[in-house]
Amino acid sequence: MSDILTTTESAPLIDAHIHVDSYPPEQQEPLLASLADSSVEAIIAVSMHLASCQANLRLAERWPGLVRPAFGFHPEQPLPSQAELDLLFDWMDKHIEQMVAVGEVGLPYYNRLEALRSGAFFDHAPYIALLERFIRFARKHDKPIVLHAVYEDADIACDLLERHGVTQAHFHWFKGSAATTERMARNGYYVSFTPDLLYEEEIHKLARQYPSDQIMVETDGPWPFEGAFTGQQTHPRMTADVIRAYSKLTHQDETAVRPLFYENTRRFYSLSNL
Repeated sequence: MSDILTTTESAPLIDAHIHVDSYPPEQQEPLLASLADSSVEAIIAVSMHLASCQANLRLAERWPGLVRPAFGFHPEQPLPSQAELDLLFDWMDKHIEQMVAVGEVGLPYYNRLEALRSGAFFDHAPYIALLERFIRFARKHDKPIVLHAVYEDADIACDLLERHGVTQAHFHWFKGSAATTERMARNGYYVSFTPDLLYEEEIHKLARQYPSDQIMVETDGPWPFEGAFTGQQTHPRMTADVIRAYSKLTHQDETAVRPLFYENTRRFYSLSNL
């Protein structure tokens, strides 16, 4: 358990973005089995690629109601062939009833930045085209979309979302300019805060400014965190610490804020049976 977590008799928790299938196989079942004791009612299990989608579907079938899978292709990796992408979209079409969202999808900001810094050529266009395909898919099936799009990439994502009339967008672990942030808020898009809210000033500013009815909380596990979480396995119970930090930053009572995060996430992901 997180060293700084204390028990709060309040609303349950929902981890709005976690790569549960990316934990070592021997850790996945114990982690999921521990969620009830941590007041975690559900997790949104985002996917990396087709094999990841299939793994998350299997976890959702073993843990119905607890694991809510999202299917997609994470952009911070080389693109597969067109045939492989077609296979992914065909599979998603066949499992549309099992998925709560399209995700994780987006644009490769960090890989592109690394390439540019090393003087290598990076072709952004195929990634933009793929993101647009996922956005069209989300629009066709009336599904929310989970986005990895930060800084200037967020503006490209906003352009595509606006072009296709998609408003149910979740920018996870968002970082970007004030103008982009205002645009996203105005369009009704959601953002989510990770445990770095406890120690990153850049995220503090976003937390103070973003509309409180468009925020969620996530871990992006198994990604590790610093500060009070150094050396700890990332666990969905850490969402309680994030909510506590948000409450302090915004000078609100935690017992009032925790239900806000819960209801926002239920509403965005249509988790009506929780």
